[in-house]
Amino acid sequence: MARIGSYLVVLSLACVLTLCICDDESNYGGQGKLFPRFYSSSCPKAEEIVRSVVAKAVARETRMAASLMRLHFHDCFVQGCDGSLLLDNSGNIVTEKNSNPNSGSARGFEVVDEIKSALENECPNTVSCADALTLAARDSSVLTGGPSWMVPLGRRDSTSASVSGSNNNIPGPNNTFNTILSRFNSQGLDLTDVVALSGSHTIGFSRCTSFKQRLYDQSGNGSPDTTLEQSYAANLRQRCPRSGGDQNLSELDINSAGRFDNSYFKYLIQNMGLLNSDQVLFSSNEESRELVKKYAEDQEDFFEQFAESMVKMGNISPLTGSSGEIRKNCRKINS
Repeated sequence: MARIGSYLVVLSLACVLTLCICDDESNYGGQGKLFPRFYSSSCPKAEEIVRSVVAKAVARETRMAASLMRLHFHDCFVQGCDGSLLLDNSGNIVTEKNSNPNSGSARGFEVVDEIKSALENECPNTVSCADALTLAARDSSVLTGGPSWMVPLGRRDSTSASVSGSNNNIPGPNNTFNTILSRFNSQGLDLTDVVALSGSHTIGFSRCTSFKQRLYDQSGNGSPDTTLEQSYAANLRQRCPRSGGDQNLSELDINSAGRFDNSYFKYLIQNMGLLNSDQVLFSSNEESRELVKKYAEDQEDFFEQFAESMVKMGNISPLTGSSGEIRKNCRKINS
C-alpha cells in the first residue's frame, strides 16, 4: 500500500512537471517556436534588464514610449519581426531607416543600443535584438499606463534588410481604409487588429508633413478634408502652415499624448483624429466604426484586444532555430 502511495505521488509530480513544461514551450508550438520563458535559463534577467533601460528612457522623455512601439511595428511589417529595421548601411546592407516611412521620423535606436549593451554584459550572444525590441514595445505600453502581456520570445535577428519592403508594406498616414486593411491582411492581421493596433496612437506625436494634406489639399483640388472637425483643424493650421513647418509636431491624441488610454477612440468619434489613417477607421467602414465605438466606451476591452493584437503582430514570420543570428550589435550583422 505504501509503495502504491509513493508511486501515485511520483506520478502526480511527473504530471505537474509535464504541465509546467507545456506552459513554457509546448503551448506555444514546441521547439523552434516562440514562448515566453525562452530565456528563463540562458538569461533569466533579460526582461528585467529591458524594462529597466526603457523605464529610464521614458522617464527622460515620455515620447520615447511611442517611438519604441513604432519601431517594433515598422520592423514587423518588413520581413517579419527580425530586427531588420535596426541595421545601418554596411557592406551589402541598405538600411530601412532611410525608407519613406522611416526617414526623419524613426527614432529610439540609441535606446535599443543601450538595451542590447546591457543584455550583452549580462549574457553575451544570447538575447536577440528582435526580442529586445519586442519587449521594449510591451514595456512602453505598461510605463505609460497601458496593458501588459506575456511576450513570446525566441526570435533571431535577420542578416538582411529590405528598403522596398519598408516602402511598400508599412501603411502610410494618408492611405485609404482599404489600403491600410490590405497591408495588415498581407501580414496575417485582420480588421480588429487594424483598429486595436491603431490605438497605439493614444501616445506620441506626428510631424506636420504627415497630416498637412488633410489641412490644405485632401483630394488634390486645393480643399481641406471636410470630415476634420473645424475648430481642431484651425488649431492644427497654426502649428502646421501651408508652406514650411514640415517637422513641427502635433499630439496624436489631444491632451493625452503621454498616457496610454482609450481617449484616441473618443476623439475619432468627434472627427478629431490627427491622421487620415486614424479618422478613416470611423468614417470609412461600418465594422471598424463599431469597434471604435466599442473601445471608446470600454477601455478594458481595448486594452485586452490591444495586448492580443500586439502578440499576434509580434509573431509575424519570426526567425527561429538556426535561422538568422544573434547580433552582438543591433546596427550591424556579425559577419
